[in-house]
Parts: sequence; structure tokens; C-alpha cells
Amino acid sequence: MKKQGKYERALELFAAAWKKEPGYPGVAENFPAALDGLKKSGDDAYRQGRLDKAGMHWAATMRFLSHPAVKAGSPAISKAGLKGSINKVSEVLMEKGLADYRQGRLKEAIATWRQILAYDPAHKEAARSVKTATTQLENLKKITPPPSGK
Repeated sequence: MKKQGKYERALELFAAAWKKEPGYPGVAENFPAALDGLKKSGDDAYRQGRLDKAGMHWAATMRFLSHPAVKAGSPAISKAGLKGSINKVSEVLMEKGLADYRQGRLKEAIATWRQILAYDPAHKEAARSVKTATTQLENLKKITPPPSGK
């Protein structure tokens, strides 16, 4: 499964096996490599300009970083470094959303801010921005007449 690049799913399965039987054979040996693969997937997505995917992979890495199967000798992944990378991606996406918003592209702005919320549901600024832009979009629909059928 790891070879197919499905690191997050592999980690979920490892965690479930560990929960059922702590020390489950193979989990301690394979968990660190899958965690490292997930983090590197985020790095690759970032280099490719797929910021939303980078944020999703890095946020998932953060969730698994404190698992008991991660021990000394595991990949050198820093929580602070991951958090900094996630914040950087969120900041860039917030700015992209704001640029769209200022240009009147409300649907695009909302979609961009929702990308942040997909990996960071607690991101208050993105949530507030989605709410504001959605309200404005709904109000515009109320006052804008539908196009005529001419």
C-alpha cells in the first residue's frame, strides 16, 4: 500500500492495528517510513504548486506524529516545522482568496478559503471569510435580476 503512495491510509490501518493490539507486529517497523512518505508527499505537492494538497498531507502528518509507534530513530519530522509550513501555505491561500474577493470573484475566493478549511477546520480567518463572502454572494443573487431569455 505504501508503494502506491497511499501513506495516509496505510497509517490509518497501522493505527487501527496498534489500537487493537499495541505493539502489533510490523507496525513499529513500517509506521515511520509511511509517516515520512506522507510528509514527503506534502513537500512534493508544495513544489508542484498544489498548496491545498501540501496542507492536507502535512496536516495528516501532524495527526500521526504523536502515535506511539513513532519512536527514537523515526523520521526527523518537526512539529514546529510542519506547523510553520502549514501556516505558510494557509497564508498564501488566504491572500489568493482575498485577491479573488477584491476582484469580485466571490465563488473562486470561497473555493480557495474552503481549501484551507479542508485541512485546518479551525482556521478562524478562512471560516470568517467564507461566511462573509457567502453572505455577499447570496445578497447579490437577490438583487441581481436573472439574465433575460433574449
